[in-house]
Amino acid sequence: MLIAILGLVLGILIGAYFPVTIPLIYARYTAVAIIGLFDSVLGALRANLQGKYSTSIFISGVLFNMSLAMVVTYLGDKLSLDLYLAVLVVFMMRIFKNIGQLRYSLLTRFLGKRRVLAEITEDKS
Repeated sequence: MLIAILGLVLGILIGAYFPVTIPLIYARYTAVAIIGLFDSVLGALRANLQGKYSTSIFISGVLFNMSLAMVVTYLGDKLSLDLYLAVLVVFMMRIFKNIGQLRYSLLTRFLGKRRVLAEITEDKS
């Protein structure tokens, strides 16, 4: 986990001090790739908190999701349709779902499952 955090910090610093200009023709593909990668990382964090993390599932998920997103974006470009927007909407829905599950997992870990469930049932009443 420490290596992942160090890699993230290093990547942010490199990106801040050595900005890269991406040609406009590749902007859609880059956006889809970044959002897809972010979705996979949040999914891995959620799985890790739930004790279900697997490196092979993570790597295959990243490669499959990003490849499928790129193919759909490419087909959309060839058909003159903005299919990349559909891909981004799906990824963003998954990101929000993962964030919600991360929040719940963290709350149950730090507050205890009984307290969180009690507060949930109390809010519904």
